[in-house]
Order: sequence, then structure tokens, then C-alpha cells
Amino acid sequence: MAARQVPRVLGRRTFATPASEPLTKKVEMTNWEKGHYIDYAGMNSRLNIVRQRLNRPLMYAEKILYSHLDDPHGQEIERGKSYLRLRPDRVACQDATAQMAILQFMSAGMPSVATPTTVHCDHLIEAQIGGEKDLERAQAINKEVYDFLSTSCAKYNIGFWRPGSGIIHQIVLENYAFPGALMIGTDSHTPNAGGLGMAAIGVGGADAVDVMANLPWELKAPKVIGVKLTGQLSGWATPKDIILKVAGILTVKGGTGAIIEYHGPGVNSLSCTGMATICNMGAEIGATTSVFPFNDRMYDYLGATNRKEIGDFARSYAAELREDEGAEYDELVEINLSELEPHINGPFTPDLATPISKFKDAVKENKWPEELKVGLIGSCTNSSYEDMSRAASIAQDALDHGIKAKSVFTVTPGSEQIRATIERDGQLKTLEDFGGMVLANACGPCIGQWDRRDVKKGEPNSIISSYNRNFTGRNDANPATHAFVASPDMVVAMTLAGTLNFNPLTDTLKDKDGNDFKLAEPSGAGLPSNGFDPGNDTYQAPPENRESVNVAVSPTSDRLQILEPFNAWDGKDALDMPILIKAKGKTTTDHISMAGPWLKYRGHLDNISNNMLIGAINSANGEANKVKNFTTGETDAVPATARDYKSKGIKWVVIGDWNYGEGSSREHAALEPRHLGGLAIITRSFARIHETNLKKQGMLPLTFATPEDYDKIQPEDKVDLMCTELAVGQPFTMKVHPANGDETFEVKLAHTYNEPQIEWFKNGSALNTMAKHNKK
Repeated sequence: MAARQVPRVLGRRTFATPASEPLTKKVEMTNWEKGHYIDYAGMNSRLNIVRQRLNRPLMYAEKILYSHLDDPHGQEIERGKSYLRLRPDRVACQDATAQMAILQFMSAGMPSVATPTTVHCDHLIEAQIGGEKDLERAQAINKEVYDFLSTSCAKYNIGFWRPGSGIIHQIVLENYAFPGALMIGTDSHTPNAGGLGMAAIGVGGADAVDVMANLPWELKAPKVIGVKLTGQLSGWATPKDIILKVAGILTVKGGTGAIIEYHGPGVNSLSCTGMATICNMGAEIGATTSVFPFNDRMYDYLGATNRKEIGDFARSYAAELREDEGAEYDELVEINLSELEPHINGPFTPDLATPISKFKDAVKENKWPEELKVGLIGSCTNSSYEDMSRAASIAQDALDHGIKAKSVFTVTPGSEQIRATIERDGQLKTLEDFGGMVLANACGPCIGQWDRRDVKKGEPNSIISSYNRNFTGRNDANPATHAFVASPDMVVAMTLAGTLNFNPLTDTLKDKDGNDFKLAEPSGAGLPSNGFDPGNDTYQAPPENRESVNVAVSPTSDRLQILEPFNAWDGKDALDMPILIKAKGKTTTDHISMAGPWLKYRGHLDNISNNMLIGAINSANGEANKVKNFTTGETDAVPATARDYKSKGIKWVVIGDWNYGEGSSREHAALEPRHLGGLAIITRSFARIHETNLKKQGMLPLTFATPEDYDKIQPEDKVDLMCTELAVGQPFTMKVHPANGDETFEVKLAHTYNEPQIEWFKNGSALNTMAKHNKK
């Protein structure tokens, strides 16, 4: 289907509301399922109830959430305080997290998921020598896991996207996202679907299980940060540069507890996939999710992906698919796109934002390795047709001048549809001729699935990617790799130069004859003029007869393990507990439960627990994975020490720093400490998803009421936790017994538990609570 290209027009778009298109019309959510309809009528009804109660203009993010309330009449609503009970439209899981989510769902004893759900195989394919070979290797290595996912999806009525189909977020955008919807996904970059006006929120697997099992999903009512866009992008500036700048403004903690809502006339100059890029990387600033209002660019994308009927239906509900006039944001950021420079963020954190005009100076001042070893484009963040077209235009300009990439160059298509379309339209060949290695339609190096061999571990070097996340060791497990994040345009330009000391806006290159030339500004179509080519069929629909399906789990497997319920709380205070580790500085979910080679154990809790906290820095010695066992006096690995305590019946705690658990949504970072005998994680502050994950597994996530109290506690001290004090809105006492013999002192701890969450703790986990209620 040919896509209608919309010129870049500034100003507010308005949509007609055709009287012939009532909200009760039956429109399927997706072309891949039958009987799941978009419920704009129900959304509108619930929203009107809340609108009458609040009697004020609403932001678009609020409209989506309130239109999905389980009890719009009685729900307490106060941003930043109330816990909303919501009914999402969909659940999406990637293969690494789906294993544990489905294992948990199986223990709930239900015959089918209650909410439309899909599983996407994208995380377990390691980048090594190229897409086709890497995919074949992954299918052989991961056969057991893929068989489990395939059979369990068939058994429980879940759509299954096989390996090679693409990255979960791109597949969701192309097939499942629609304006005004609410979706949860077991991956932190689920917000990508905000590019189609959907509130798509990253969660842990236990949250997904709740929704799959027909329970309301809880979310602390987010605040809403408005980002007003004016002007229009031009030249080398791209949508990626918008979120790179926002990350620099708000930092990795600035979006915590908030939804980022983009609005203003500048929105209409962005492609749908460009808006998705911006929403995707909102995860890097801790945002609950990010959204854009419905506009013509979304309508065009729905048409191009064979969902015109959804686009037409959205137009009939368009008045509620944007913010109300006069809506007031909790915080407002304004960006003039006409003045926006390309940015490069990093290294080691995604919020260190540097405009390209100042980047050379930053490289020199910080002594970052100037030689660029590898440039990587694609991933869930930047693998759209527009991204690949613009990247190919730069590569073609270089080839026309007789030169190719100086650095190693990789290309990751976001989906089979993108790969097939850019192969048909020629961009893929251009990128290969430029020197690119085309990787599988999967996450690959973005999540550490990269068998990198061009540098030794510990060797300082620089890489640049169009990915989203660049924490230390994230991409290649080398802590000395300086990873920078930029647009695909900037990555291709830098890769061509082979150095960080290159600004394509001002600098020249040498052509094959030694003559100077300047790269032309990139160009590319937002949508393919000849429509998308779907490529290979990679979807498995659930069968008509599911009763005869047997779920494949071998009792001798080292990759899959049926879950045993955690023990309930014993009803007592916990006394004289050791501190397993006092973590110093940034402790992300990568530090708590690493990905990379550990991904293969995502379905086996005991095996993957051997990576628990091995990346966290011990404040006692400044080293990772070296802690003192107080019972033996010996220094050992963190998991080994925890296992020893557990074998001796000793509960333990972890002390953490600011924003503990930022990064990926992986619930294994909460499951592992629970499995190895931990009781509480006590920090200065938590990242949202991780705090919820800990509660779900029966752990106690607690914060210092006075953050400076973190400094008063030494790694070899013992602590008492007055668990009997746990009550909604009440402080919690910890008694500290100093190892040096000083007098015991008390520290006040805070928490965010509500009554149902306290039941999770008492019963041992949210899953135990669910099973308890199902037995009644």
C-alpha cells in the first residue's frame, strides 16, 4: 500500500469528528487477532466520569490512564500520591523476561490469559558474524527456551513472534499500538509505542502476570512533565537529538515518577517513528512512559502498516487523544527545534549531553579515546525506514566520493518488515557497500549480546551507536569501552571519519583522490513510497484446540525451572542481620543481574542467581563481587556469600545508594535476592520499576528517611528491622549495631507500601497472594 506523505506543516492540527463514525463501532485492535476490539466508547465513558469529578482541563497522559481505571467512580486520584488500579488493553513480553512471566502465570492455574498478550523472541540472539548465521546459531543454542515459549504461548492463547521477526518494540509499533491505548510490557523500552499515542509502560514480569490473570494493575499516579516543541527540525538534527537534549536537561533521575508528554506545534514536523524514538529513550531519564498526541503523521503510519481503519476510528475520538486547552503540567520544558543541534551523549551514562559544536573540546578535555573503533546503527530506538534511509543517503554520498567506513560498522534492522523493505528499496545494499555488517533482526549489542573481539577486555576504546543505553560495560562487557549515543546520521558520519574529532556540519573529508569535500545533509522518506514488504512470515497464532498442547519443560534443564513459592513472613521482627553488601554509587539492574551471557538462564532462577550483584561496587573496598562473610571472616563472591548465609538460616540486607535499580525492567534483579535469602534492600532512593518488582517478590524496599544516614552505616555492621511496624504511611525503624562496638542507634526508614502490597509481604509474594485468593 502506498503511503501518503505529509508535508512538514507547523501549527495545530484538527480532526473532523464524522457523525457516521460512532465510538461503539467494532474495530479490531490488530490484524493478528480476532475478537479484541478497540473500546473508545468505554474509554470515553470512564473518562467523562473522572472529568466530572476533577472538573479541570486534563493532560493527554491523564486521559489515557483515567480512561482505563478499574473504578472511575471511587478511585482516589492525586498525581504523585494515589495508586491507580488500571485495566491495560494489552501485554507484551520479550523472550528473556517472558520465561519468568509465563512460569509465574502457570502457577496461577488459569487456562488462558485474560488480556491480549504477545511474546517476542529478540533478546537471545548474539551478534557475531552476521544476521543469518547468528540467527541459525541462536536457534540451535536456545532451542529448549524457544520450544518452551512456543508451546506455552500455544497453551495459554498468546501470540508468538519467532526468532528473526524483530525487536519487540518495533513489532508492537508496526502491529499492535494504537492511539489512546494502555499497554504494559516486560521491557523498559516499552514506551516506544508512545510514538503512536499509546501509554506503553515498562514493568516486571509479576505485573504482567497480574494483567494476564485478569487482576487490575497498580501504578502510582504519575506526575506529568510537559515538553513543548516549537519550530522545525532541519539539516543534521533528528528526533533522536530531541531526547538526547531532554536527557541532558532532566538527567537519569529527572523523569522518575512522571510521564513525559510532548506537545506544541513542533510535534507535527516529526514522523511517527521519530516520535517513537523519543518515547523509547524516555526510559533513560526514569520516566514512567512518554506520549505524543494523535496527529496526521500517526494516521499516515497506521495506513502504511495496513491499519487505516484504526486511523479512521482514532479520528472519531481525536478530541480526547490530545491534551485539553489550558491543561497545566507539573513541570514544563520548551525546545525550539529550529535551533536544536545534533547531540552526542555519554560516555557511561545517557544523560551526559554534548552538542556537536562542543564535542571535540569535550573529547580533548576528558581525554576520551579519539579513535572510533565501532559505529552501530539500528536497535529498537532507531531502526525505522526513515532512519535507514537517512543513514543510507550519507553512506551513498561517501561511496560517490570513493570512500567507505573507517571504523567497524554494524546495522541492526528493527524488524523483518524493515529488513525486507530496505533490501527491496536498496538502502541495505548501500549500507553493506559502505562496509556494514548486517546483524539479525534482534537486540544484539544494544543489550550486551555481542561477541566482540576487536579489543581486549580492559582496553580503553570508543564506540558510538544509535542505541538508547550506554552504562559501563553495557554493550560489550568491557568496562573501559567509552560508549556514546547519537542519531544514526551522526553514527554513520563518525564511522566514516573513524574519529570522534569530526563534526559533519563544519568539517571536510578527503575523497579517493585526496580532495576535500563536505558531506551533504542527510535525506530520507518517513515511509516507503511502495509500501512495506512484510518479508518472511514469523508469527505463530495460538491454535484452535489448546487443550492438547503440552508445555515443554524438562526436569533436568539448566535453563528452565518450575518455580517454588517463596515462604510467607514469619510475623516477627528480623534481628541481628548482616549487610551482604553496601553498594556505592550507581547500581543499575545491569549491576544487580547482568544480561549478556546470563540471558540464557532467565528461565532458571537458581542458576541466574549466581550473577546477583556481581557488578555492584562494595563501599568497603571499592571493588565488585568481593564481600566479607561475617561467619567465616573470608572474602568471597556476593552470590556465594549469600548462599552461605541462606544455608545457615541467616537473613541479610543490602544497603544501596541513589536511584538504586535504574535501567532495565528485569525482575530477576528482585527475584535473585529473594531466592538467596535476602529480606530488605535499603537505599537513598529507588528506580520505579525495581521498587515495584521487589515488593512483588516479598522483599522490603525501604529508603532512608534522612538520605545522609546512608553514610552512618558501615558494611560490617548488623541491623534489626522492626517488620511488625510495617503500616501504610508509617515510618519503619532500623536498629544498627556497629561492628566497632559503639552504641546501637536507630535509623528511620520510609516506604511506599499500600494495604494490598503489605499483603504481598505478609504472604511472601504477590503471586502467593494471587494463589491464596484463587483458592477461596
